[in-house]
Amino acid sequence: MPATPLPCRLFPASVRLLLLAACTMVVAPETLPAADPLPPAEPALTQRPNIIVVLCDDLGYGDLACYGHPRIKSPHIDRFAAESLKLTSCYAAAPNCSPSRTGLMTGRTPTRVGIHNWIPMFSPMHVRKQEITIATLLRQSGYATCQVGKWHLNGRFNLVGQPQPPDHGFDYWFATQNNALPTHENPDNFVRNGKPVGRIEGYAAHIVTDEAIHWLTDVRDREKPFFLYCCYHEPHEPIASDPKYRALYDAPEDSTLPNHHGNVTQMDDAFGRLLATLDEQQLRDNTLVIFTSDNGPAITSRHPHGSAGPLRDKKGYVYDGGIRVPGLIRWPGRIEPGTVSDVPVSGVDLLPTLCDLTDTPVPADRTLDGTSIAPLFAGQTFDRKQPLYWQFNASRGEPKVALRDGEWKILATLTVPSPKPYGDIRPEDQQSLKQAELDTFELYRIGSDISESENIAADHPEELARLSKQLRAIYHDVRAESPSWPAWTWPRFEGQRIANYYRQQKEAAEKAKQD
Repeated sequence: MPATPLPCRLFPASVRLLLLAACTMVVAPETLPAADPLPPAEPALTQRPNIIVVLCDDLGYGDLACYGHPRIKSPHIDRFAAESLKLTSCYAAAPNCSPSRTGLMTGRTPTRVGIHNWIPMFSPMHVRKQEITIATLLRQSGYATCQVGKWHLNGRFNLVGQPQPPDHGFDYWFATQNNALPTHENPDNFVRNGKPVGRIEGYAAHIVTDEAIHWLTDVRDREKPFFLYCCYHEPHEPIASDPKYRALYDAPEDSTLPNHHGNVTQMDDAFGRLLATLDEQQLRDNTLVIFTSDNGPAITSRHPHGSAGPLRDKKGYVYDGGIRVPGLIRWPGRIEPGTVSDVPVSGVDLLPTLCDLTDTPVPADRTLDGTSIAPLFAGQTFDRKQPLYWQFNASRGEPKVALRDGEWKILATLTVPSPKPYGDIRPEDQQSLKQAELDTFELYRIGSDISESENIAADHPEELARLSKQLRAIYHDVRAESPSWPAWTWPRFEGQRIANYYRQQKEAAEKAKQD
């Protein structure tokens, strides 16, 4: 069915009328051509809006100053937040990377699409060609499209046999399969429009921003509105931060805190450069900018410094610490600066919302799990056709499935044992995805229990019955549509490269001490 149009008063009449192997080999680096002189200003509000979606990697709900972090310096994002609608109940589509990005791009819960876990390099798991992304829809609707940074929607990245970024709607792309390798400093695995770039000097956030700025200023078709999908690697491991950002944080000599916190500041600085380019190109007034993260903080043994704020748990869990993330939306003249909304929204809402705003029909031949939140931009309410839903069978916590309906959140375990952490595709896990049933339930009133600390299922049998019925219905529908994948053994290609790098760094440090 076509998307419901945005309330007319949000637009002037004029607008309404118009309305890795292959990819890691070292080759001679390509250099970006010098920028042309500043072009004439593009008239604001005479076309459908330009759109920029900025997605961070493992940035937790509490990892920014504007979301309450007491130490991390994020001045550009904080300033952006003051100009934006701040979402305090913004959710990723899943608690880890590939599934979350899948939901963001397709408007469909990722298990329905078949993305059950993160996708290692060479994996057969991928977002299939028959899926329709927001980039494809916008390109068909007349938008110039670009993706820069982390891709992570296929295993055979830049190899034959699986769809690549242009197959999912991007005219121009500059990407890595997953992480920038061997670390985010001087990476060698970026690919530009199908051609490996080779080693690039610098840090990932600024490298990605350089490419985004290059596309905005020198490459895009200025006769078209644009959609830029900018995917930062920060602060995902292997973390690498410029010394000037690390120096901002005092900590014991052996602490990795300056590296983590500096990584967020490094990304913030890069994001600030991207926003400055919009101003320099006189694009601010007609550009909708969305800033968010793919999941909660990783909090690893090497970098245990990410923050989910008051939320329970972290990346990999369907408690809010794994899925509730920062969410900021700026659209001058359309969104009142400095406003705050606690209405629950999700990554799966992106596709129907952008279709609504750009007068682009949504796909009518498949189930969409998201809803247009466009009325929220004007401070209005909207009706959600079904509650927000998450499923992550690979979760490290006992609950694998969750649903939020208003202030209520229900979580469920499954009738199969929890799998060990994995990157392989194992027949028993694929079988469980098709056979497991919901088992035990937890119930929380999120409005008054943000930390999900008091399971009140026994106290509210009527709500438990209502929500468990809804959850079971969506779960069965998703399970029936989810494809299965052939058995595959994870070669740990990426992990080996990272481990080798850290080993070399350790050996170099020990040698320096001896000298």
